[in-house]
Amino acid sequence: QVQLVESGGGLVQPGGSLRLSCAVPRIIFSIYTMGWYRQAPGKQRELVASITSDSSTNYADSVQGRFAISRDSAKNTVYLQMNSLKAEDTAVYYCNTVPAVAPRWGQGTQVTVSS
Repeated sequence: QVQLVESGGGLVQPGGSLRLSCAVPRIIFSIYTMGWYRQAPGKQRELVASITSDSSTNYADSVQGRFAISRDSAKNTVYLQMNSLKAEDTAVYYCNTVPAVAPRWGQGTQVTVSS
C-alpha cells in the first residue's frame, strides 16, 4: 500500500485561510471516495470532508460552510480549502480513502490556528 502525502499546513490566525493538498496515486484517485480527516490532541481522528469520484461532496457539521473539498483529475490531487479558521480547527490533517485504509495513512500536515 502506498502512503498518501499531505501538504499545505501551517500557523494561521483565527479567521484566516489555508489550502491543503494531497497527492494520490492514480488508481486510487480514479476509483475511490477521498476524504480529509483530522486529529486534535487528545481526540479521535474524525472525517471532516469527503468527495466521490464524480465530485459529490459531504462535510462534517463543524466545518460546513467554511471548508471546501475538491479534486483535480489532471494532477491526481485532492484539496481542502479552509476558510474562517477557528482555534478548534487546530489538528493534524490527513487524507485517505473513505472508508480509510490503515496502510495509506501518511504523516499528515499540522494546522495550528492561533493569534
